[in-house]
Amino acid sequence: MDLKSFSSNSLSSSEVALLARSSSYSYNAFRHKFGVRLSESPRGIIIRAYGGPENHYLANKAIISLAGGANNVAAETSFHSSNGLNGSTWSLFTRNLKVLEAYDDEYGGVVIDPDRLPTNPSVFARALNLSLSHWKKMGKKGIWLKLPIEKSDLVPVSIKEGFQYHHAEPGYVMLTYWIPEGPCMLPANASHLVGVGGFVINENNEVLVVQEKHCSPEILGLWKIPTGFILEAEEIYTGAIREVKEETGIDTEFIEVIAFRHAHNVAFDKSDLFFICMLRALSSKIVVDDHEIEAAKWMPLVDFVKQPLIQEDSMFKQIIDIFVARLSKRYCGLSTHQVVSKFDGRVSSLYYNVIDNDEDINCVGN
Repeated sequence: MDLKSFSSNSLSSSEVALLARSSSYSYNAFRHKFGVRLSESPRGIIIRAYGGPENHYLANKAIISLAGGANNVAAETSFHSSNGLNGSTWSLFTRNLKVLEAYDDEYGGVVIDPDRLPTNPSVFARALNLSLSHWKKMGKKGIWLKLPIEKSDLVPVSIKEGFQYHHAEPGYVMLTYWIPEGPCMLPANASHLVGVGGFVINENNEVLVVQEKHCSPEILGLWKIPTGFILEAEEIYTGAIREVKEETGIDTEFIEVIAFRHAHNVAFDKSDLFFICMLRALSSKIVVDDHEIEAAKWMPLVDFVKQPLIQEDSMFKQIIDIFVARLSKRYCGLSTHQVVSKFDGRVSSLYYNVIDNDEDINCVGN
């Protein structure tokens, strides 16, 4: 590269970086040609450029980052200070910036390592900007950035850089950045909540029912089956067993899923899947959960069905009809079967029914 090409009064940061990268020029030659002083410090390289009518100067906010040797010089953005009366002196401090630690995902994207993020927001901002430029040049697509709660002060920096909220959990927030032009192809946040209800019947043909402490006025006083949401990584059938145990103290075993409901725009504007599970009682003594439940009891099935709120609600009534049909062996629900798929090698629960013969329906559960 010919030094004579830089004969104007302005020397850009990219031009400085290119010169610094060239092995044919020493720092001394660079200093004398452009009026720039370079000195090493424990934290990086300090560049001082002296401006005046006859001298070159470094462009506003220019900074040189020498990361990994002279062949990896890159021009980055930083702050500058000026002083002097006749002409100005700029003192720019540079530090070794590197691309954020990350790994590639299987879809051509990048997952940033949350455990190796800079803690200083200013350092993080520069590193994030550098990393995005690098990943764009590499042709990457979606960027995933998980920020733990202890690094929440990095959230505004990320949003300013163009990241968007994806989802949040108690210990972190997940942000995403889509690089290619056109619509974002990253998977959306979870769209459904999953609830369960336990239809428990004992040997006396009684149903286990509860009255909730906190409920809408429309169902105040209704005796209903125990219900709740399943936990993360919890099976549908184990969630139903757990909810019944927590609310009433009754031990049960799973028989079948007899029906499920799909509704939309429920809690937090999410869709809702609600699975009604038929359970067999293994104990009889009720112990009420005082935090959630007002009362619990064993109620004759005929009395349960006769409740006005049950009779007036088409969905509740249909669920009861299905349950009664199952008791009389006129209907089979879905039992759970553990299977392993070669696609992912994981154990999954597959729900389906098996009937012994066509004449006298005999559901085979598992």
